[in-house]
Amino acid sequence: MAESWVPVAPSSDFSLANIPFGIISTSADPTPHAAVAIGAEALDLKMLISQHGLEKTFPGIDGLEGVFSQPTLNAFARLGSGVHRSVRRRLQEILGTAPSSSSLLRDDEELRARALIAQKKVKMHLPMDIGDYTDFYAGYHHAHAVGVMFRGLQNALQPNYSHLPVGYHGRASSIVVSGTPIHRPVGQILLDPAAEPKQPTAGPSRRLDIELELGCFISRPNKMGESVDVNDANPGHIFGYVLLNDWSARDIQTWEYVPLGPFNGKNFATTISPWVVLADALKPFRAKAVDNPTPLQDYLKEQQTDNVFDIDLEVELTTADGGETVISRTSSKHLMWSFPQMIAHHTLGGCPLRTGDLLGSGTISGPGGEGESGSLLEMTHGGKREVLLSGMDARTFLKDGDTITLRGSAGPRGARVGFGECVGRVYTSLRR
Repeated sequence: MAESWVPVAPSSDFSLANIPFGIISTSADPTPHAAVAIGAEALDLKMLISQHGLEKTFPGIDGLEGVFSQPTLNAFARLGSGVHRSVRRRLQEILGTAPSSSSLLRDDEELRARALIAQKKVKMHLPMDIGDYTDFYAGYHHAHAVGVMFRGLQNALQPNYSHLPVGYHGRASSIVVSGTPIHRPVGQILLDPAAEPKQPTAGPSRRLDIELELGCFISRPNKMGESVDVNDANPGHIFGYVLLNDWSARDIQTWEYVPLGPFNGKNFATTISPWVVLADALKPFRAKAVDNPTPLQDYLKEQQTDNVFDIDLEVELTTADGGETVISRTSSKHLMWSFPQMIAHHTLGGCPLRTGDLLGSGTISGPGGEGESGSLLEMTHGGKREVLLSGMDARTFLKDGDTITLRGSAGPRGARVGFGECVGRVYTSLRR
């Protein structure tokens, strides 16, 4: 097991096996720029290069001029998986204890003091400039549970569900980084669905929910009119992954989604974790999708059978008075469709994906019922049951002051590959 000379707690998501990339700002340099996470520290890549020079830091790696001084990771992502792999390996050498490891940072006390900064002292920013956001519905157990709830067991899944990755186009402008306040959305709500005529009212959502998802960032774009082959999508078009919370106002969503799908019930906020875990870092945790169908269409057939990841995921709810309860634990292996399949379907008609575009997996739930559900909608059976919390508290949907924390990691203690936390606290609506 490779080790770092930087102290890394056994429980840390940011071991030497990971090296995720993010965008930080510091008191010494308030302009957002690139860094990687190692243990509880952030390694400032802009500072590292400025002090040691590009060629000494990343010898023989082309295209890095200026990319780590940018306020997003788009320029780095655009360089492709070969460069990403080389940079990550070089950083593992710089931060590692192996005999072949570089000592350029370890032995330079002054540089270490400038370039290694405690993560609690840096400000995290959105890692990418996100032009477009598409949210899929690839979590089989979530789709089935919600389908049973609204259409009954016999019609739980729509006829198209096992034939294509279902998705909708979301709102990129309301994607926020972990820690950003979430204001309860306002929209049209039908308080009495049985009443005739229908009399909706406009007001704050009373059924605010969360969705536990993985997000995938696009690296290499495809031209308009060209599709991406499912077997070229990874690693050719995938930069890396984040945790994603697709906040959902279920009452607003229920009234508005017919006939065109989600709108104001979804567009008010989507939270992502700040560190992007590269595709290479998650390779050891590939798994066969438990519920993956055999597609009838050739464009969805992957040569790679281990096409999803077995990442342990959890959802924690913290109340305004500080009570903490883990309300769900599941795994990303329960996705029905892989991200390469999502990309292949997204581009089938020639839709041009661009560097920085974000794809959401859809809610990830397991087969074990409420304790493995990725949304309160499932846990409470549409608000009919309460989720018990610490201190004899309970919830059907979120209250103001509640904080949701998503976590995800894979690998053994001391060599974990994880995302850190994806956090959002609910506040009263901004509407006056």
